[in-house]
Amino acid sequence: MSLDKILSISGKPGLYELKAQTRNGFVAESLADGKRLSVSIQNNVSILSEIAIYTFTEEVPLREIFKRIQEKENGEKSISHKESKNKLESYFSEILPDYDEDRVYVSDMKKVIQWYNILQAKGITDFNEPEEVASEEE
Repeated sequence: MSLDKILSISGKPGLYELKAQTRNGFVAESLADGKRLSVSIQNNVSILSEIAIYTFTEEVPLREIFKRIQEKENGEKSISHKESKNKLESYFSEILPDYDEDRVYVSDMKKVIQWYNILQAKGITDFNEPEEVASEEE
């Protein structure tokens, strides 16, 4: 499963997998407990593949951050998102040394680490860019 199908829904804890589209929104399934819920198009929803973290030079895609955490932890779980502010900041600066401290908050770091741990626990560990099918011209 790619990050293109994984969602974060504002006001709802955890991550969700996009299952189907409906006329008024879509159906999502919780990665935590497998419960399905109907999500209105009025909800604030973020697709993980579209999220990026600010650095001083560019925006780094979330999949790249996940890859760096995976390499640092040898594919295992990372630290808890409930660690102290100082520990989270030092951990994050190891993963992304040039992140913009003014625009990346501790709450953002907590989400990234929590999301990585959720995906890792579910066995979703392929954070590579999905290969696009090249169209052949004749």
